[in-house]
Amino acid sequence: MTKIHVAIAILYQDGKFLCQLRDDIPNIRYPGHWGLFGGHLEPGETPEVAVLRELKEEISYAPVSVSLFCCDTEADIIRHVFYAQLMADVKDLVLLEGWDMKLLAPSDIRAGKCYSEQSRDVRPFGIPHQRILLNFIDSIATVDLK
Repeated sequence: MTKIHVAIAILYQDGKFLCQLRDDIPNIRYPGHWGLFGGHLEPGETPEVAVLRELKEEISYAPVSVSLFCCDTEADIIRHVFYAQLMADVKDLVLLEGWDMKLLAPSDIRAGKCYSEQSRDVRPFGIPHQRILLNFIDSIATVDLK
């Protein structure tokens, strides 16, 4: 089985994490769920180039650089997970893909669900995205990410 490679970004600011409420369309993974920004690698593209491109395409923002956190492998998908500090104000970001975006506290992520002003209801986290974020939060518990 050929694995699908995607690159996703953990963007943090003041102890919170920028999350995307994925579009509520049936042909994507985790429709209508909270997750991380990112997407598929294009042919010949490195994961780092892909994550920077995806951020530009999805929120009109890309950090100067990103650092690799981990590679998360599920049945048919490999997620290359990068992290960087979000240096822009969320209100200055332009949401071009997804239903909503929001800076979420670790408590929201641990709860596995969060209210969206756009959908006007509480939406769950995509399971792998929640797991990845919780692993990241646990790994940096002794580091100040401000």
